[in-house]
Formats: sequence, structure tokens, C-alpha cells
Amino acid sequence: MATDDDKTPRNDSLMSNLMGYIDTRIDLVRLEVQQKVKTAFVGAAQGVTLALLGLLFLVFLSIFAGLALNDALDSHYWGFGIVAGFYLVLLIIFVVGVGKKLYQGLADKMLDDTIYKSDKRQ
Repeated sequence: MATDDDKTPRNDSLMSNLMGYIDTRIDLVRLEVQQKVKTAFVGAAQGVTLALLGLLFLVFLSIFAGLALNDALDSHYWGFGIVAGFYLVLLIIFVVGVGKKLYQGLADKMLDDTIYKSDKRQ
């Protein structure tokens, strides 16, 4: 049976403090998630930009190497064939020689600090 004594100012204050704590905790979690998403976005944008610039560098370096080999071999196509053969050899090495273990180890090392990290608040 509930009485009016259950609604004392002390209980109201305790409930008010508890609700304030829960609201603050929810806001803190939202801010932490927002910060992690922002950090991930910045890292992804930087990675895409660096990858694109690296790809452009590789393409133009390959064209330069092909033209230089064409000039050295006094040919119109052998330089590009040699560069293409070099990339074919690299492709075969990566497909046959480099397994998923290398990539798995790299992913584990990169994500080691972000996933399953101990909570700082504990």
C-alpha cells in the first residue's frame, strides 16, 4: 500500500538526480559516437585522397617509364609491353604468393586500438 510518505522531497531529489545522470550519460555516449564517426570519416577521406593521388602518380610514372623504354629500345610499343609485363608479374606474385594472412594481419594491427578497446570510464 503506497502512502504519501513515499513521495518525500528526498525521494524526489534522488529520482531527479538519477534522471539527470541518465540524461548526461546518454549525451556523453552520443558525443563519443559523434567523435568516433567524425574521426573515421576524416581518416577515410584522407585515405581515399592519398590513394587517388598515389594511383595518379603510378599511372604517370608508368607512362613515363614506357615512353623512356620505347626511346631506349627505338620502338613504338616494346616499352609499354615491358611495363605491362612488370605489372603482370606483380599481379601473379600477389595472387599466388601473398595470401589473405598478410591482409588479415594488417587489418588486425590497424584496428587493434579501435575495436574491443577497454572503456576509459571504468
